[in-house]
Amino acid sequence: MATVEVLKVKYPGADAWQMGDSPELASELADLIKKGIKTASCGSFASYQQEKSAPRIGSYNIILDGLNAPVCVTRLVSMRLVRFCDVTEEFARKEGEGDLSLQYWRNEHQRFFTREGHFSKDMELIAEEFEVVEVL
Repeated sequence: MATVEVLKVKYPGADAWQMGDSPELASELADLIKKGIKTASCGSFASYQQEKSAPRIGSYNIILDGLNAPVCVTRLVSMRLVRFCDVTEEFARKEGEGDLSLQYWRNEHQRFFTREGHFSKDMELIAEEFEVVEVL
């Protein structure tokens, strides 16, 4: 299996990270990405502003499971700013979670952002879409 260090040589500038806020969720989301079911994600705009290196279109990401093992490599193909209340059914489907409905997306993301400590229906999100370029 390729290590993060080897992958960073193959994909210069790539960041390695887990999605979600628990090892279990990280593994679940990494599996959805690897299978091509999850092709989008989002985070609060406030969180993005605090990151040292902001993601950019065309950048590569090494997706890690809950044990910090690389699962796949993705490439960011689009980013946009959207309010929580304006997320569409189409974007919820691309997130690939649960029953793929907008209602499921709203419920789960409200819980997630509340756990992070900041939720409002008009909060700004960075909505990202990506493609899998390598399954490990």
